[in-house]
Amino acid sequence: MSFLDEIKNANALIVGASRGIGLGFVKNLLQDDRITKVYATYRQPESACELIALAGKYSERLTCLSMDITDELQIAEAIKKMRMEINKLHLVVNCVGLLHEGSLQPEKSLRQLNSENLLRYFQINSIGAVLLAKHLLPLFRHSDGSSAAVSAERSVFAHISAKLGSIGDNQLGGWYGYRASKAALNMFLRTAAIEYRRSCPKTLVVTLHPGTTDTRLSRPFQQNVPAEKLFSVERTVTQLLAVIEQLQEDDSGHFFSWDGSKLPW
Repeated sequence: MSFLDEIKNANALIVGASRGIGLGFVKNLLQDDRITKVYATYRQPESACELIALAGKYSERLTCLSMDITDELQIAEAIKKMRMEINKLHLVVNCVGLLHEGSLQPEKSLRQLNSENLLRYFQINSIGAVLLAKHLLPLFRHSDGSSAAVSAERSVFAHISAKLGSIGDNQLGGWYGYRASKAALNMFLRTAAIEYRRSCPKTLVVTLHPGTTDTRLSRPFQQNVPAEKLFSVERTVTQLLAVIEQLQEDDSGHFFSWDGSKLPW
């Protein structure tokens, strides 16, 4: 049985929901009767038109929040707004990720490295995620106001990572900033999972590899991807939710592929 089947009035948060996989999660969860409330974040309103339109259609169930994951004050403010309405979360999926942006492109050699681009990769792909873990902790504790309150309901805190962040699987090299920032993401969340195990033991913290999905992020690099390995957003979301719903207590702190298999660090 999925952990969501055991919960009444489940609350979800999708971080980075303006498009791609994040928007796909929002659409899926809005069709799930087990989810009472969905919160969704976006960075720029002009790139979140479809998400904001959904909020108009599902005004009772979907709330959109402006948040730049590289700004800790914005993270804290968005979560403060959520805590004015709810006191617990059951599913959080962080879909924020950067592979290319204007002149920032995956590096093919050491000659192409520069510190500004490397810092940008880490800000978005790594640091923002662990700051989310910091500020979301109270909503995962499911506190009733008592100092010894422990979460009575299972929750999942999932982050979209990438197989390219696996050090053990790296056979081709290249893409220094993206690979390293995703490896850092995995370490941050592995470490956070250990602390969460002590402070809110029923919250599972995992990183997920979605496979190559037909989004703006992967589009410039799809030419050598076999058709059967290029997933639609809808398929990716369905596959990842299946992995999330099958997680067990001992799975916290691990790195999973879209098919449920564990990936090497």
